[in-house]
Amino acid sequence: MAATNTPTGSRPNLLLFTPDQLRADALGCFGNDAAQTPNFDAFARRGTQFNSAWSQHSVCGPSRVSIMTGWYPHTAGHRTLDNLLKPWEPNLLRLLKDAGYKVAMAGNRGDVFADGVTELSTDFCGNLVTPSWTWGDIEIGVDETHPLYRGFWFGKQGNELRVDGDEATIQTAIQWLEEQNENEPWALWVPLFAPHPPFMVEDPWYSLHDRRDMPIPIPINAGVGKPGFMAEYRNRYGWEDLTGDELSEIVATYYGMVSRVDEQFGRLITAVDRIGAGEHTVTFCFSDHGEYLGDFGLVEKWPSGLDPCLLRNPLVVSGPGIPENQVISNGVEMVDLLPTCLEFAQAEANHTHFGRSLKPLLSDPDAPHRDAVFSEGGFNPSDRNLFERGGWIYKHKSDIQHEFPHLVGKAECIRTDKWTYVYRHNESDELYDRVADPDEAVNLLATDHKSDPDIALTVSQLRDRILEWLVETSDVIPWVADQRNPQIRQGWRNENT
Repeated sequence: MAATNTPTGSRPNLLLFTPDQLRADALGCFGNDAAQTPNFDAFARRGTQFNSAWSQHSVCGPSRVSIMTGWYPHTAGHRTLDNLLKPWEPNLLRLLKDAGYKVAMAGNRGDVFADGVTELSTDFCGNLVTPSWTWGDIEIGVDETHPLYRGFWFGKQGNELRVDGDEATIQTAIQWLEEQNENEPWALWVPLFAPHPPFMVEDPWYSLHDRRDMPIPIPINAGVGKPGFMAEYRNRYGWEDLTGDELSEIVATYYGMVSRVDEQFGRLITAVDRIGAGEHTVTFCFSDHGEYLGDFGLVEKWPSGLDPCLLRNPLVVSGPGIPENQVISNGVEMVDLLPTCLEFAQAEANHTHFGRSLKPLLSDPDAPHRDAVFSEGGFNPSDRNLFERGGWIYKHKSDIQHEFPHLVGKAECIRTDKWTYVYRHNESDELYDRVADPDEAVNLLATDHKSDPDIALTVSQLRDRILEWLVETSDVIPWVADQRNPQIRQGWRNENT
């Protein structure tokens, strides 16, 4: 089988592995001594790890659309969970398919492509293995009045492997790989749901982490001058009632979910090696965004949340020609993934995008790339009628946005080596010293530093950079021109003509 899974020519296979809501610092290779992620860690040793990769949005759909297009969320209005990629819009999978790759998307993630676009962009999509565990099989370990329930914690889900959507996706991906017997290069996207809340996992992963060893989240009182949504979010869910032990339980369960994803990733990489494709496959491991996980007394995420725990991305790349045991500290953006994959595929984009290939950095970590990275989120309050409506454990989150739309107002963020500046349209701006305060807890504009002339100059310069970025990336011109003055059928119209 090995020979039949070696693509002809010099174009490698491409494997994209995408857990959902995975914090970078939940992995051992990113410095977490309590995490048990042996497969991620081994993968990082086999390749190159990006310690300063940043998502463009803190919510699933907008972030994934941004990754797939090389566009920022504001470029074409992909700022909500239900404005998905249309047939006429570009996406990485379609570009690879048009370039001659056999393209597959394992599983059933429906939060990126609009109706019909998944099928247009792939040669295979969906499941070859049917899940036997569904959301209706959830066992919730506490009642709805318990603080842990309000913290999105459902607890242990039995002692046997659950063939849930993610496990079916992994088994499908492995089966699809084993069925490849042609010489053309393939591209496989494996998007998972975990470790997205609710926090729940079966043994052995549920019991894998000692609750006493869990890192302590950033406390509420450490935050100074943070945005107003945080207080309302905590109050509405009653998260201030969570005890230290309960927070440790949430963190340990989340880490157990991450360890389960790690085991699944290990099986996937083993399958690639087993079919003889390992030496001819470039693998990208990354998430869409992170998770508060108790930081600042918060759980889950927020559409205009721009904190490092939400936006720092665990991007690792490994494959032929990629240096091993390499760590890159230069700031990169997740929009950079599209041109990177296309360069490996020796393919060209057919649209204007804003990514920059990471291949030069892979060869030389000191190569110039970006001197600033940008992220954004939120909505215009006038768009309240377009906000999503959530139920179940997300009801309070949805209600806050509709009742207080300014708390989810648009915000843009720029990060340099030294500073993080957040421009909030409906609340106060924020400035953080990334060197002295890497958690971005103390907003210098809410302290005595705000009157410092150097701080005022820094804010002015960073605000100007955001303005320039917004103007330069505010729209794109399609590469296919419309015919001017097309012929029209003149006269009255009726339903029969």
